Amino acid sequence: MTTIKGPGIFLAQFMGDTAPFNDLKSICQWARSLGFVGVQLPTWDSRCINLQLAAESKTYADELKGTIAECGLAITELSTHLQGQLVAVHPAYDALFDGFAPEQVRGNAKARTEWAVQQLMYAAKASENLGLNAHATFSGALLWHTVYPWPQRPAGLVETGFKELAHRWLPILNAFDQSGVDLCYEVHPGEDLHDGISYEMFWEATGKHSRACLLYDPSHFVLQCLDYLAYIDHYHERIRMFHVKDAEFNPTGKQGVYGGYQSWINRAGRFRSLGDGQVDFKSIFSKLAAYNYKGWAVMEWECAIKHPEDGAREGAVFIKDHIIRVTEKAFDDFAGTGSNEAFNRSVLGLSS
Repeated sequence: MTTIKGPGIFLAQFMGDTAPFNDLKSICQWARSLGFVGVQLPTWDSRCINLQLAAESKTYADELKGTIAECGLAITELSTHLQGQLVAVHPAYDALFDGFAPEQVRGNAKARTEWAVQQLMYAAKASENLGLNAHATFSGALLWHTVYPWPQRPAGLVETGFKELAHRWLPILNAFDQSGVDLCYEVHPGEDLHDGISYEMFWEATGKHSRACLLYDPSHFVLQCLDYLAYIDHYHERIRMFHVKDAEFNPTGKQGVYGGYQSWINRAGRFRSLGDGQVDFKSIFSKLAAYNYKGWAVMEWECAIKHPEDGAREGAVFIKDHIIRVTEKAFDDFAGTGSNEAFNRSVLGLSS
């Protein structure tokens, strides 16, 4: 067993236009003052990292690590959630997802995809240069518009979709393999990888690529009514990252999983600050420790009610209190009598 590292904080939802949230060093100092010991960096925010430079310059990568280390923190992982989304976009979502890309490729789906793939390639090398062993991303989606099959899906549609998705990701997965980094897909509604079964279909389509791993975030499973504890039993060997995010699901006679097109505050399922939702984190941390999870516990804040600064302050303590310092001995070692093969045979009543 391994003691989980943390607490860490994903900076994406905290970067802003005012101090201390508008500068990497100042936001790191703020995070450290709350008790965080690691930061997960959103690579689309140039205030956090120049992704291409981190891939091409080990000197820059070392300087970036040094700046963060001076604040008493380590980089937990890099994130390319927005760029990963753009690796696979159905045309129905082109206009909405163009905002994730730089202006020069907007309105050009082919150029946008090529840009996104290059971003992931940079992320593999940047992670290597930073000494990281895991990376967070989204899979993108070609099939999501057919998730509820009406009209019915044509025969073979799902297989074709995952074949194409794997085709797009295999060069990226190979680049991460060359860099010695696990590529961790956040299983998430809106992505073709949105539950265990869909991940398995994708993994099979990649030839069970060793680097096609998982970012575990139980909040998305609460909103799907999926057993998030059993999920760990099924996929613990593939889980390399952990977002600590809470959620609640309170269906009514008027709405359920799909939310009735309501805002987050008015949905039956919504994200909450740590400790304010329904996720059984004691069991999650126990399972991950027992399964020898070696990564970080990183807070992702997306609460529909609480102020983010309060959520961060409380979240650092929450994660720290849930991390289990694993035992190095059994509780009944004091009563051990020692053994050898001859003694074991005599205990069993076997002749020597």
